[in-house]
Amino acid sequence: MQGFVKTYDTGTQTGVIVLDPGPGEVYLRPGSLEGSMFRFLRQGQKITFETVEDNEQSFATDIRIGHDGY
Repeated sequence: MQGFVKTYDTGTQTGVIVLDPGPGEVYLRPGSLEGSMFRFLRQGQKITFETVEDNEQSFATDIRIGHDGY
């Protein structure tokens, strides 16, 4: 999947990704960046990711930069 970072809080390591193409949002939770080359994300940054379902919500995992997934 692809999307843009809508929000990211470095303190809580939580945030929201807007799907591209939309509609829809996927959430970031503490630990979402584990195994990724990222330490934090910027608002508006385009990312590629996989999702996992937990309690009927989608969370991002395996986050990579850009549309090519580097």
